[in-house]
Parts: sequence; C-alpha cells; structure tokens
Amino acid sequence: MIESLLNRQIKLVIADDHEVIRAGLRRLLSVDKSIFIVDEASNGLQAVELVKYHKPDIALLDILMPQMDGIEATRIIKTTYPEVLVVILTAFEDADHLEKALEAEADGYLTKDIGTKELLTALHDVFLGERVFSKSIINLLQNTYNYNDSSSSAHISISKREQEILNYVALGKTSVEISEILNISHRTVQSHRSNIMQKLKIKTAGELIRYAVINYSRPTLL
Repeated sequence: MIESLLNRQIKLVIADDHEVIRAGLRRLLSVDKSIFIVDEASNGLQAVELVKYHKPDIALLDILMPQMDGIEATRIIKTTYPEVLVVILTAFEDADHLEKALEAEADGYLTKDIGTKELLTALHDVFLGERVFSKSIINLLQNTYNYNDSSSSAHISISKREQEILNYVALGKTSVEISEILNISHRTVQSHRSNIMQKLKIKTAGELIRYAVINYSRPTLL
C-alpha cells in the first residue's frame, strides 16, 4: 500500500486569498514533480467547490479567507469528502485557531514561515498517513496542554489497547478507520475513546487529539 502511494502523483488544491501567496506556493512546489496543483482558490467556499470537483489528495488551506474561512472549509471537506486530506497553512500560531483546526479534523497545521523542503516533506508525510505540525505548533501543544505535569494524570493507567487507539487518533484516523485497522467494532472504539477521555478528564475531541499527539505519537517536526 505504502509503495503504491510512493509512486503516485499527489494532487493538490491550494486556497489563499492573497494571489502573491498562491504564486509563491506554485513556485515552491514546482520543484517537486510528484506534486501537481490541480487548481487554486481565493476563498474557503471556492476551495470546497474545487475539492468537490477535483477530488484532490490534499487541500492546502489558509485560515483567514473571505466568504468562508479555512476552518469551516476544513470541517465541510472532512465531513463530506473524508478521503481528502486537509492541511492548514497559516500565520496564526495560537491555541485558539489550533483548537478549532483540530476540532475540524485537519490532518496538519503548518505555519507560513516553513521552508520549502519542510513543506514538501510535510505534504508527502501527510499523504502517507501522518499528521503533521510545524515545530512551533508542537511546542505550543506541549507548553499549553502539558498533561504530564498534572497531578491528576500522575496515576492514570492507559491500557495497551487504549494506547493503540491513541496512536491512531494522533495519526488522524477516524473511529471507523481505527475499527477497520484493529478489526474491532466501531462501538468498541467509541467505548475506548470515551474511557480514555473520562480517565484524562477531557471533554472534547480536540483535547483528545492534543493528548494523543503529545504523549503517544511521533509527529513530524517541521
């Protein structure tokens, strides 16, 4: 499966309301012949329409755009076209926007100061099933949501199966995908997720993703 993906061209839709940014992305990404930009959008609504039309492998979206922002576009794309990967590329490096992106099930969150090599690596890695973050975002996750320093988490016991599920959550897998990978029912996966959240005293999917990324995955550092 991985080998077949390695030999495939990655189809990409990019969305940013600044033409200069889009031109820059076209120039930067053109050095990698395995990445093909099929179309580009200047707002979130247009990005959703282009994803519907082209069914790309990855949608690379800015957050602050007219008509529909990148977070809402991500939510619609991941709900309607779950096979399409969505990576946020933004100037925002704050917990609020990151939280919203994770809740919308973004597959990556990169900052616009990223280098060409790092961006290309991120796109290839997310295409192969990894969830990707810039170094500054990993630092934000660790500094803002440091569960390991909490006295309440000192005696939490995570089972082997729960750890497996956390690993897949960190990689961006849905409960349905996890159930297929582990050959267990969707209800069982949901039950494990619920148990984990109760143990950690967390209430949202975004918090669960953050915990998984920090404690149980090896996210790509960019």
